[in-house]
Amino acid sequence: MSPTFTLVREYHGRLEVAHVDVYRLERIQDVMDLGLEELGDGEAVLLVEWGDAVEEILPADHVTIELTGAADDDVRRLTFTPGGQTWVERWERLEQAMSAWRTDP
Repeated sequence: MSPTFTLVREYHGRLEVAHVDVYRLERIQDVMDLGLEELGDGEAVLLVEWGDAVEEILPADHVTIELTGAADDDVRRLTFTPGGQTWVERWERLEQAMSAWRTDP
């Protein structure tokens, strides 16, 4: 791992946001040692990049966002998948909030 690689970056604003990049971590224990549940006093929005590598330790209530696109194309597609009961209950509101950005029929 590069000595200048940042694993956790915190942003402070209307919402506390913590971005965690686990791509270069080799063991689940390395992720657990980051203390994700304590970021933002446990109240921060947690964005986990490459989260599929550590899915088994993520909270049950989460949203998975997958970014896809062709290498030779500037178009990207975001796919949102709810996880856990609280997101199932809030899903309709989230879809309405994101409808302005929808580009496919």
